[in-house]
Amino acid sequence: MKQSFVFSGSGGQGIMSAGITLAQAAIDMGKHATYLPEYGPEQRGGSAKCTVVISDESIVSPLPKLCDNLIVMNEQAYAKFVWDVKDGGILLMNSCRITDPEDLPEGATVISAPVDDLALEVGNAKAANIILIGILIGATDVVSEEAFRLSLNEKFKDKKPGILEMNLNALEKGIEIGKKYKK
Repeated sequence: MKQSFVFSGSGGQGIMSAGITLAQAAIDMGKHATYLPEYGPEQRGGSAKCTVVISDESIVSPLPKLCDNLIVMNEQAYAKFVWDVKDGGILLMNSCRITDPEDLPEGATVISAPVDDLALEVGNAKAANIILIGILIGATDVVSEEAFRLSLNEKFKDKKPGILEMNLNALEKGIEIGKKYKK
């Protein structure tokens, strides 16, 4: 099975980190994965987008025409990429920053979650990207919960005490939401 993910938002929202951590978790499970980052010209606050493709077989191209899963963190990303999600795919939106979406794509499962607020609940606004991945894992099983936990352990092993625990809590919060949308 092959799935594609487009993460988009602004620099500083953890877009690249979310994509590479998801790809690494897939590789750790023995799957094939590609990660393709795209940056705006600004250092912070500019546009940020990455594409991740995960498959049980070799991946021919890292750029799908349309994506299976579109994750948008802000209004600009929504406006730019909303039509890039496949019919039957998932559109995951940060409802704290996308408050009145227009023209939702027909045929897509729309998940709107206040990830900025949820991240503050777990202790850090920077955990919003981990909540998003948790939602994806809960809704799609793209990678196992355990594989992603191991990926987080590796990523945060040298950080200050409490950072890993906070991110694991963010992951659990997202998984809980995502399971409500599981097909």
